[in-house]
Amino acid sequence: MVPLLDSLLETRTIIASVALLVLALVLVYHIYMARRFTRRAAAFEEQSREQAKRLEAEARELQMAAREENLQMRAKIEEELSAERQELEKTRRRLEERDDNLDRRKTELERRAQDLGRQEKQLSEDQDRLEGLLAEAERKLAEIAGLSEEQACARLFESLEEEMRPELAQHVARLEEEAREEADRRARKIVAQAIQRCAVDQTAETTVSVVPLASEELKGRIIGREGRNIRAFEKASGVDLIVDDTPEAVVLSSFDPVRREVARVALEELLGDGRIHPGRIEELVEKARQSVEETIREAGERATFETGVTGMHPELVRQLGKLRFRTSFGQNVLRHSIEVSHLAGAMAAEIGARVNIARRAGLLHDLGKAVDFERDGPHALISADLARNRGENEEVIAALVSHHDDMPITTVEGALVQAADAISASRPGARREALETYLKRLDGLEKIANEFEGVEKSFAIQAGREIRVMVKPEKIDDLAAHNMARKMAERIEQALDYPGQIRVTIIRETRAIEYAK
Repeated sequence: MVPLLDSLLETRTIIASVALLVLALVLVYHIYMARRFTRRAAAFEEQSREQAKRLEAEARELQMAAREENLQMRAKIEEELSAERQELEKTRRRLEERDDNLDRRKTELERRAQDLGRQEKQLSEDQDRLEGLLAEAERKLAEIAGLSEEQACARLFESLEEEMRPELAQHVARLEEEAREEADRRARKIVAQAIQRCAVDQTAETTVSVVPLASEELKGRIIGREGRNIRAFEKASGVDLIVDDTPEAVVLSSFDPVRREVARVALEELLGDGRIHPGRIEELVEKARQSVEETIREAGERATFETGVTGMHPELVRQLGKLRFRTSFGQNVLRHSIEVSHLAGAMAAEIGARVNIARRAGLLHDLGKAVDFERDGPHALISADLARNRGENEEVIAALVSHHDDMPITTVEGALVQAADAISASRPGARREALETYLKRLDGLEKIANEFEGVEKSFAIQAGREIRVMVKPEKIDDLAAHNMARKMAERIEQALDYPGQIRVTIIRETRAIEYAK
């Protein structure tokens, strides 16, 4: 029994010890958890205080932002109110100005009413004076009643002529101006309609042609050994070949445009072929000559087709085609001839003249320029000789030979060809004019104007197409101004050569000046 009791006691002791250990562990756990909870509570309290501080700071920031926004809105509202006040002030000033204007207009109307009253009074006085004059005229008629009918009419006409002389001068000047304006209007209408039907391109060429080269090495091949290729080319083509320092280009120079074109075509063929030697040069120059001849023939046929001129001799067509390579002051002569043909035909249709004659003469009028370097004399006379030798109608020859006044104009078509030639040559951009010639024409216009008595100043303007003359009003009256303009235009026609027409404007100005003191 004793061992059993001891074992039981030991068991109880062990159980009690374990229970005490468990109790101690539970107590320790509760103490740990309590401390942990305390720390967490303290941390939460600290976090709550920090969050409260942050919320308080955010609240202060929001309060400051709201205050700033309030200030900005107040400033904006004040600016809007200021702008509205300014606008109201402007409106008030405008209303005040309108009231002032109304007052002024009212005053002006009252003044006009007073003026009308004075005018009515003056009219009444004039009527009384006229009645007196009528009575005086009746008395004079009674005095001359004893004269014969012829004597009375003569005296009456003398009196009327003396009284009406200024009015007659003004009437004559007005009739001349109206007639001139009507003539100008109809002429402009006819010319404008003719020009509107004709629009051609102009090609400006010179006495040289530039042929581009692919590289500088080709210059040596063009020259050849000791220059034999150049000599062979110039001999075969009759054109000077200039090889200078111009980069990648050579120059062909000749006054004969056909020869220059043959040389250009031949040289381009040589450069494209690559075989450059005297035999090949002669062969290609001859080939180019045939090609250019074909081009000339086609150009002439195209010109006759474009202008509607038929039945022309083949040699005239060929000479016409040569004008494709001829220029005058930068204007291509063939295109110019086509343009003159169209213009002359259009104007002839407008005035009822012979359209076919005008077109044919306009197309052939510069034909002499195709051979003017071979023959002496004005190109108009050369054109007439060429046309006559190839069987052209004498009416066509009479119309084309007078376009530069080498022969007097005998037909309406001749005048139309002359006018069309001047229009085509004088329109802006058609021709180039040397600066020296331009300045000489301006100086000549002013010198002619200054030669007339009573001229104060003169100015050549509009590129020499108008001369404006200021005259002394105490020496030149209105009638004399019209006469001076006519005489000055005639003097310019006799003394100067110019394309188109020159407008003469006489300005007579009278000023009456008084000073209010």
